[in-house]
Amino acid sequence: MSFKRFETDDIAISAESITAPVWSTGAPTLNTFYTSSTQYTSNNQYYVDIYQTGSNLTNAAVQFSISYANRTGGGTTLLNSAVSGKSPSSIIYGQYRTLVLGDEDSNFSLSVTTLNEFYVL
Repeated sequence: MSFKRFETDDIAISAESITAPVWSTGAPTLNTFYTSSTQYTSNNQYYVDIYQTGSNLTNAAVQFSISYANRTGGGTTLLNSAVSGKSPSSIIYGQYRTLVLGDEDSNFSLSVTTLNEFYVL
């Protein structure tokens, strides 16, 4: 993955604004939401999709997803039992660490406390 450095000429100043609800229904709020029971049994899915209605209905649409990240690989099954700590949760932690912190050797922290796990929406 490559990134382009943000430059000052990448900014467009305008008095116009376009706003719209984020939810597929066009409503400004999402008061109820649902998961899919079949998704939990699928292989290689390390996140849960959240729907605005029952996932088996024709108008169901994914509204957002939730994923779990753990620095030491806890909470999910190891990818290879011979390699400790390498699981989907540790990979997700590493992906967000690199994306947000820009360094694969750093860890997330709050003040002086290292964040070993978090959920991603």
